[in-house]
Amino acid sequence: MQSRFRNDRRLTVRMTVTLFLLGLLYVAFVAALIVLLKSWVLVVVIAAGLLIAQYWFSDRIALYAMHGRIVEREEYPQLHGVVDRLCAVADMPKPLVAVSDIDMPNAFATGRNADHAVLCVTTGLLRRLEPDELEGVLAHELSHVAHKDVAVITVASFLGVLAGLIVRFAFYSQLFGGRGRKDQNTVAIFMAVMAVSAAVYAISFLLIRALSRYRELAADRAAALLTGRPSALASALTKVTGDIGRIPTKDLRTAQAFNAFYFTPAFGREPGIANLFSTHPSLEQRLEQLARISVELGEPAVPDPIAPTPGEAV
Repeated sequence: MQSRFRNDRRLTVRMTVTLFLLGLLYVAFVAALIVLLKSWVLVVVIAAGLLIAQYWFSDRIALYAMHGRIVEREEYPQLHGVVDRLCAVADMPKPLVAVSDIDMPNAFATGRNADHAVLCVTTGLLRRLEPDELEGVLAHELSHVAHKDVAVITVASFLGVLAGLIVRFAFYSQLFGGRGRKDQNTVAIFMAVMAVSAAVYAISFLLIRALSRYRELAADRAAALLTGRPSALASALTKVTGDIGRIPTKDLRTAQAFNAFYFTPAFGREPGIANLFSTHPSLEQRLEQLARISVELGEPAVPDPIAPTPGEAV
C-alpha cells in the first residue's frame, strides 16, 4: 500500500544501487570464504542463517538492545494518539509502539516492512519535547518505514556484521587447528580470511554511511511536508542534539551501535573521528533544509543552532 509520504526517487535510486553493490560484494565474500575454508556447506548455512535471522528478527534485536518494550494505549495515551493521527494522515498501517526507559532523548523505527514495524521512543525524549516537536520526530521515523529504507538499512548492515563474525569465528574454529606444516597453512588461511573480511567490512561501511546520511535528509523532508511544521521538527532536532551532547560519552556507548537507526546519532561531548563517517548529516545541513521548506510553506524561520536558548546568557 502506498502511503501519503512524498515519494523520493533519489532515495529509491540510492537504495537500489546500494543493495545491488552490496549484493555483488556479498556474493564475492561468500565465494572467497568457500575457496579459503573449503567448506561451502558451512559458509552458506552460516551466511543464510544470519541473514534470515537479521531480517526477520531485527525489530526484536533492536528493542532488546535498547531495553525497549511494547506499550499499550492505556500506558501512553498521548504517544499513541500522535502515532494514530500521523498514520491516518499518511494512510499507512500503525506500527507497534514501544518505549525505552533511558534518559537519552532519541527515537528509532525498525522492522522488515510497514506491517511488521516498531516505533520506539525513549522516556528521555518524551520528557523533553513539546507535542508538536514530538509529532515531527514521530513523522520522521514513520517516513523511514513508509520509504522502506528501514528494511534496506537492516539488510545492508548485515554484511558488515557477517564480516565481523567471520573474523571472530576464525579465532575459535577448529578449522585452524593443527601442528607442523598444517600450522603454516593455517596462518595463511587465517590471514587471508582476515584480509577479505576487513575489506568487505570497510566497503560495506562506506556504502551504508553514504545511504544513511541521505535517508535522514529524506526523512526530515518527508516529515516536514506531511506535518506542515518544519519549524517544530527543527526545534526538536536542536533540542535533542544539544541534550545528547551533554550526556557523558560512557553512557552512550551501548546506544552508538544503533546510530544508523536513530533520529539523531548518540555522540557525546567530543565525537571526534566518529563524525568523519557519521550515519547522519550534520545538524546544520538538516536545519538548512528545513529552513528552505519553511520558506516554501510560509512557515516561521527554523531555530538557529548557534543562537542562545531562552534564559541563556548572550
